Amino acid sequence: MKTLNEYAKEHGIKYRAAWNRYKAGKIPDAFQDGFGKILIPENSPGRPEYTVCYARVSSSENRKNLESQAERLAAYCAAKGYKIREIIKECASGLNDRRPKLEKLLKNTEVTKIVTEHKDRLTRFGFNYIKLFKESQGCQIEIINESANDRDELMQDFVRLVTCFTAGLYGLRRSRRKTEKLIRELENENNEVIENNDSVRNTEKA
Repeated sequence: MKTLNEYAKEHGIKYRAAWNRYKAGKIPDAFQDGFGKILIPENSPGRPEYTVCYARVSSSENRKNLESQAERLAAYCAAKGYKIREIIKECASGLNDRRPKLEKLLKNTEVTKIVTEHKDRLTRFGFNYIKLFKESQGCQIEIINESANDRDELMQDFVRLVTCFTAGLYGLRRSRRKTEKLIRELENENNEVIENNDSVRNTEKA
């Protein structure tokens, strides 16, 4: 018998992720003893391995880099002994939060491991949110290289970020003017209602 904590260490995940697997019924033969401890028989098959490699570049112009990135991921997994189920390749900015292939990957609760070359292949910002979310599903994210990534692509995303914020500032000004106009219209309507009510009361008194 092994404990849930031992199971978590064996599968390279946190205890909470192992607990979520147990609650979801994804650890065959696991049970809770009379003292509340979760135990797993040594011969339990456990959750099937489902490893996915995720490669990304900012634009289709970098297609060659995308292919070589995917090849490096495959070589890494082979060296580690991981059985790859899928290699996902996507062309989109790391700032883009509407990436169909990544969205599909994040929704897939069968995935046990995501392997990617750099953190920013998944996202430029908020990596830890994605990591915590996938861990809650019992999935580990493995980063091959923690160092900074391609300088040119980083500059491209920086330009996109500045453009996005500039457009947002103009939009904010327009939105503020619309809000102020709406408030004025509501105030005018209220004043008209008050004037009409006063007129009716005066007529009744007369």
